[in-house]
Amino acid sequence: MSASWLTAWLLTVAWFAVAFLGALIGTGLVLRILRRRAILDHPNERSSHAVPTPRGGGIALVFVLLPAWSVIALGVPGQTFIIWLVLGAALLLAGVSWADDLVGISRSIRFAAHIAAVALVLSALPRDAFFFQGVLPLALDRLAAGILWVWFINLFNFMDGIDGIAGAEAAAVGFGLFLITAVAGGGGVPILFGLTLAATALGFLWWNWHPAQVFLGDVGSVPLGYLLGWLLLEAALKGFWAPALILPLYYLADATITLLRRLVAGERIWQAHSQHFYQRAVRRGLSHATVVRIILLANGVLIVLALLAAGGAETAALLGALATVAALLTALARWRGGGAGDGAPGEGSDR
Repeated sequence: MSASWLTAWLLTVAWFAVAFLGALIGTGLVLRILRRRAILDHPNERSSHAVPTPRGGGIALVFVLLPAWSVIALGVPGQTFIIWLVLGAALLLAGVSWADDLVGISRSIRFAAHIAAVALVLSALPRDAFFFQGVLPLALDRLAAGILWVWFINLFNFMDGIDGIAGAEAAAVGFGLFLITAVAGGGGVPILFGLTLAATALGFLWWNWHPAQVFLGDVGSVPLGYLLGWLLLEAALKGFWAPALILPLYYLADATITLLRRLVAGERIWQAHSQHFYQRAVRRGLSHATVVRIILLANGVLIVLALLAAGGAETAALLGALATVAALLTALARWRGGGAGDGAPGEGSDR
């Protein structure tokens, strides 16, 4: 074992520990403040909780993750400016989302903030950076990437409807990106972005596992979706488009299929609902924890397939990922629990 390898390994472990403990302790401290200020998510007919629960615990993740990434960015030559733009935009989104958690703001203002945060970063990228490997001309490449990024921000928020699901998904995708960057030879400090995001998500998950003591709130889910979206697009820029598609494929499939079904049915898609596959599973009696464990198991398979895709077996890995997600959606749509479940789940901040 070389000294340089040992140093890198110890640095990786140290960053994981700092991010995990920071989120774990920070969420506990924020939880006290939320309780004291009575910043609560009150149950309604669509809720997955029976008692008022503090909302906005995700602000602890913002306070841990953004400073950590700022320090890490100092060691990423040539990308520091772009990374700081990303962090500044994430902070802007956290502020808008926190205001929405507290007093509520219009959908148009929230959506405009999402678009502005995405456009700010995409407009600063060099002209030779193509997300779709040069298949599309530059203008269409940027437009398509922007639409996907904005959609990912919103679907990550939409999918935060039961205890533990958002933290588990963020941890799985972040850890998968960390492994891909490490195994594919990225090396160095860039791999710490995915690792620290996974660590902060796990620290929060301690408090958000069923029965949740605190919810992310938009202040957590929106910046997390934004930062995860950027990491996935960065992977695509580096040629790892297939892993970037495979890792979040369950979230993409559940949110997109549900949206299309509601569009076909003529429903108002901007209104809160409980029609996602994971929500239907809870309504049929599966517990929040059981549903999240099933999703985590499938995500473990997706991580392995993403690694295979990074190694060159893109077609086989993509087919395997599609089959895995199809099996997961089928299971969630048909699997019945033995009990009465945990109530009808809600949608995002309307849990």
